Amino acid sequence: MFSWRAEVRPGVWVAFTDAAAGNLALHVGDDPEEVRHRRAGIEAALGLGGRPFRYMNQVHGSVVAGIGAAAAPGIGTDAPTADAMVSLGEPLAVMVADCVPVVLVGDRAGDGTPVLAVVHAGRPGVASGVVPAAVARMRGLGAAGLSAWIGPSVCGGCYEVPGDMRDDVAARVPAAWCTTSRGTPGLDLPAAVRSQLQDAGVIVEYSGNCTLEDEQLFSYRRDRNTGRFAGLVWTDAGTAQR
Repeated sequence: MFSWRAEVRPGVWVAFTDAAAGNLALHVGDDPEEVRHRRAGIEAALGLGGRPFRYMNQVHGSVVAGIGAAAAPGIGTDAPTADAMVSLGEPLAVMVADCVPVVLVGDRAGDGTPVLAVVHAGRPGVASGVVPAAVARMRGLGAAGLSAWIGPSVCGGCYEVPGDMRDDVAARVPAAWCTTSRGTPGLDLPAAVRSQLQDAGVIVEYSGNCTLEDEQLFSYRRDRNTGRFAGLVWTDAGTAQR
């Protein structure tokens, strides 16, 4: 069910699901009830005690949504249209099938409340700075000591793009520039995300496998008719909002 899972700080957990957990996306033509059943099964397996993961309507942009106590007034419980979410301990999820899923954790100075974030960093999001925007939103909530976990995504050796596209993205994020294993123009999105995190003073704790090379993970470039796995972050009951 998980390609990677760990308690990264006392009472704070990060995980990335795999294809065995099933498709977790509502937008890929799957039966919505089956998707909701899978999501609920993961929440039960992780012992969330009825707390649901919050998912986003991901649009390859750079909007960061606050969830729960971190939300702006009037924000409801529906999935926000955004490519990053930040919370004060509420469980969060990001879905991918080649794009880079990023999970971030910090602690709010003064009371130690965990500040959590997830980011959907595809090519447009990397270029438009969704990762630095999420970090800035976390720090705006008082987060310090930030760490990040970069989940499975397509690697630079596999992600072939037109040369002008490579040049356009690399002009904004130089670490994205690469050549694929076939000698063609490519983009190394995990390296680009890593550089953005390091530039923002965030410690990168983990990087996952290449989705295109690992058949235990969904990959849109390998199979357009595919599901989505998820990057997850949550707290043990009682850990959030100390």
